[in-house]
Amino acid sequence: MEVKIDTKEKFHVIIPQDAILSANMTEEFKEMLLPYLNKDIKNIIVKLEMVKEIDKSFAEEVLNLQQVFNDNNVSFVVCELQKSVEQVFEKLGFLEILNATPTESEAWDIVQMEEIEREFLE
Repeated sequence: MEVKIDTKEKFHVIIPQDAILSANMTEEFKEMLLPYLNKDIKNIIVKLEMVKEIDKSFAEEVLNLQQVFNDNNVSFVVCELQKSVEQVFEKLGFLEILNATPTESEAWDIVQMEEIEREFLE
């Protein structure tokens, strides 16, 4: 699985370069993202602009990772879903619980708002 990683001050933007995210890529994706929980910059934005197809099990893994990151008080936002990918999440009933935004800049805003919220709660 090929990805591009863009590191910002408060988060990393992970951009899969593959047009198809298949079931056999789920473990690699998980192993790539979980180590970020131990880094100084923990927040993740997954930008799916290049992805045209996503397997059901990969979509499930995205939701599972979101939950793991949230359980660790870390932001995990998905952005720029193509219509075909959005439909997979919709069919699975995940769209309502997936932390997803139409644009990367909106994802940045969510990460920053969640950071402020966590600071207030501490």
